[in-house]
Amino acid sequence: MRKPLPAADPLLRLQASITARDDRLLGWLYDHGVLTTDQIAAALFPSLDFAQRRLLRLTVLRATDRFRPNRAYGGSYPYHYVLDQLGYNHVRAQRGLGPPRRDQARRRKQSLTGRPDLPHLLGGNQVFIDLAAHARTHPDTALDRWQPASAFHGPGVFYRKGSNPQMMVHGPSGLPRPDGAGVWTEQGRSVPFFLEYDTGRERLDILTEKVAKYARLYSMSTWTWPVLFHLPSARREANLHHRLAGIGSDMVIATTTTELRLALGASPAEQVWQLTGHRAGRYRLVDLPYTDTHHDDEFPTHTASR
Repeated sequence: MRKPLPAADPLLRLQASITARDDRLLGWLYDHGVLTTDQIAAALFPSLDFAQRRLLRLTVLRATDRFRPNRAYGGSYPYHYVLDQLGYNHVRAQRGLGPPRRDQARRRKQSLTGRPDLPHLLGGNQVFIDLAAHARTHPDTALDRWQPASAFHGPGVFYRKGSNPQMMVHGPSGLPRPDGAGVWTEQGRSVPFFLEYDTGRERLDILTEKVAKYARLYSMSTWTWPVLFHLPSARREANLHHRLAGIGSDMVIATTTTELRLALGASPAEQVWQLTGHRAGRYRLVDLPYTDTHHDDEFPTHTASR
């Protein structure tokens, strides 16, 4: 009798089943922790049903795992997806990193399910998901970069050649810790930005302290990116603009609100951003000004017909 063939390695079986879209999703979960079914479907799939079937397959393959937080007044939220252990193994292999800890998936899932600011994390992720969803249905647009908050927690992360060397030693208390950063491209033009996602639970002076940290960063550096404040309401936005009115700075602070975007059905890429110190109108994301020759070298701006 023939000897039975050895069982296929689970990671090899997973890698044989992975698509480019799966790779992008697993990379997002590695970098940004958790995404809901609706977020994943909007950004990557043509329909919710298609997304649900593929997510179930990735869960069976142990690339992803999922949980459903309970609602305070009964019922539960949609499935929240995180990486399972094979998902970690795959992403780290793709990126040329060493193997993760054996319990990496379990530890991170426990951290996320018990995280008190999970709504804040999901809300910040939603802004980038909305940009990715916009790019999926609009040719000549792209979310070229999406960096998580963790990318800016270490000392020296903002330093570039020519900047003040003191940036290398200032810890997180002296410089900002954005909720994320990205590069948005539209018809050959691109803009880098930092995101501050506000749920409305912090005092306004906490937000103005964040602005002061960005001002300190830009005073020590050779570049200036727009700082986007995504706020819950028009009232909150007006109050923040009032607080910042007396601050003289060359910084670019732009705000929008969940209220406005829901009323217009608009994505963050559209004409929803109001600059502090400017009364006239709102701007598209790609039209926000910035200063950064390093960015221009990496993402050159082309003149495109409109």
